[in-house]
Amino acid sequence: MERRVELARRSPKGTQGMPERRKTQRPESADRRTFPRPPLWLNLLLLGLGLAGVLFARFHRDRVESSYADVLTQEQRTTTDVKAMKEELAKMDLSRQELERELDGRMKFAQSLKSENFYLAVDTNARKLRFYYGDRVLREGDITVGEQATITGPAGKTWTFVPVKGAFKIEAKVVDHRWKVPDWAYAMTRQPVPQQPAVIEGGLGKYVIFLPNGYVIHSPPSEGSPLKGPKPGSFMASEADLRAIWPRIHKDQTQVYIF
Repeated sequence: MERRVELARRSPKGTQGMPERRKTQRPESADRRTFPRPPLWLNLLLLGLGLAGVLFARFHRDRVESSYADVLTQEQRTTTDVKAMKEELAKMDLSRQELERELDGRMKFAQSLKSENFYLAVDTNARKLRFYYGDRVLREGDITVGEQATITGPAGKTWTFVPVKGAFKIEAKVVDHRWKVPDWAYAMTRQPVPQQPAVIEGGLGKYVIFLPNGYVIHSPPSEGSPLKGPKPGSFMASEADLRAIWPRIHKDQTQVYIF
């Protein structure tokens, strides 16, 4: 019994019953890692590439969504315009030829909303002249529409002016035009027709846009003109509105839509 107590005292504390293999580590044991640890710069590079990929994917997704939203908006707007156009035309009492001109002008106008061009639109119902770039209205102003008229001269000669509708190119634009007063202008105001017609500067207005078949968009006539309002069947806009858009409209290039 005394011998057992003595052996217990000589044994180090906490080593009783511990297997011999756990007391020491074998110096000849191999490292369990089979691949070397990558350097820090490589970890940072991979992390940066991954982050860049995530950011680019998000950017690409947002761009696609934005583009699709624009296309969808364009389609919805055009569909709405065409529907409103058909409803409005259904209420009009138009002949087949008039309906074709009206529809042609409105359809071409709807197509121009998707373009990147400057053009003019004359809305005879709202009595507005609008200057567009694509689908953006850059300038809007009131207009006076020359009414349909049949004018009879002193010798029984007649002149008929009917409202014009459709899509047209600008044939000319002039400033301070010297207007040779036609016979119908005197007959319309019940003035005697002189043997030598007068030539009046600004007789049609300071700014005049000539359209096919003698139709015009003009500013208010000068005081000396026998014309006191819009030319019959044509359109009169303010001098300020025409002056503002003047540099951006060009012969044979700028389209005019009248509906």
